[in-house]
Amino acid sequence: METLWFFVVALMLTVYVVLDGFDLGVGLTMLVRPGTEGERRQLLGAIGPVWDANEVWLIAAGGVLVFAFPAVYASAFSGFYLPLMFVLWLLIFRGISIEFGGHLKHPLWRRFWDATFALSSSILALILGVALGNLLRGVPVDKSGYFHISLFEDFRVGPHPGALDWYTILIGLLTSAALGAHGALYLSWRTEDPLRVRVAAIARTFCMASVALLVLATWATATVQPIIYYRLAQRPWAWPLPVATAFGLLFAFWQLRQRRERAAFLGWAIFVAGLLISTAAGLYPDILRSTLSPSWNLTVANAATGRTGLTLGLWWWIPAIVLASGYFWYLYRSLRGRPIGDQSYH
Repeated sequence: METLWFFVVALMLTVYVVLDGFDLGVGLTMLVRPGTEGERRQLLGAIGPVWDANEVWLIAAGGVLVFAFPAVYASAFSGFYLPLMFVLWLLIFRGISIEFGGHLKHPLWRRFWDATFALSSSILALILGVALGNLLRGVPVDKSGYFHISLFEDFRVGPHPGALDWYTILIGLLTSAALGAHGALYLSWRTEDPLRVRVAAIARTFCMASVALLVLATWATATVQPIIYYRLAQRPWAWPLPVATAFGLLFAFWQLRQRRERAAFLGWAIFVAGLLISTAAGLYPDILRSTLSPSWNLTVANAATGRTGLTLGLWWWIPAIVLASGYFWYLYRSLRGRPIGDQSYH
């Protein structure tokens, strides 16, 4: 039962990254190429009906983590207090920038909130990648199950690292590039010429940067935490995951070359999801790895709620996830086609 809930949390976080990831990528696209006032309105209009719904998956995943693995939640939110405050404020700034930007039509007002949205989305994408890097590298969990970690130390990996070091920054850059490509591909599908052509060119740049950074991150992870690849190699049930990841990457490049933007976006979504689920499969059964001693790792065995609670919770989670999935299916089905102009934020 603990294993099931581990992958439930991993799946919900993956869904969040895939859905809200392209919202963050739109912000990265705006940062790289702000464009004209009309173009920025089109970019925000493309995500206007869905961005707030997409963020619900982060809240839901956090709630499931509290229920299923309270020890991990307590340890992580204590040790990562400062970075999590950054995440909270960035989420707030993203939301108010989208909503407030349409209240006045003054150019200075709109430029300010557009810049706020672009910066907060870009920094949030980087921080999410850094958080993933900390999970892969490990944190200084002691025998009490808690840890304290500063924002940075000497930027080197070791028993007492900071949240920022060369490895976590590399994973953060990879995440930023991948989500930038995700958002640009979404925009190339949901916008019209000539904007579509411009964002498609940005998508190609982000895709190429993602591949280069993925090669570096693969080598770095094999150096910093080789047990992840060892576990993947020893688990035949996990072998399809890297295959799906590679397929999604190649399919996205092929479809982008054929100017089939929707198919390229879906291929890239498979790539992102496959990469995250493969990572979860390599981490299992660890949730928070200790850099001090492997015996102090927080795992699915020593951090989970009691089996009775997990069993009862599953009977509540199943109808809830069915309802949520049905709502999102209806939402995205109702938004088929490309928006013309800004239909939501004018």
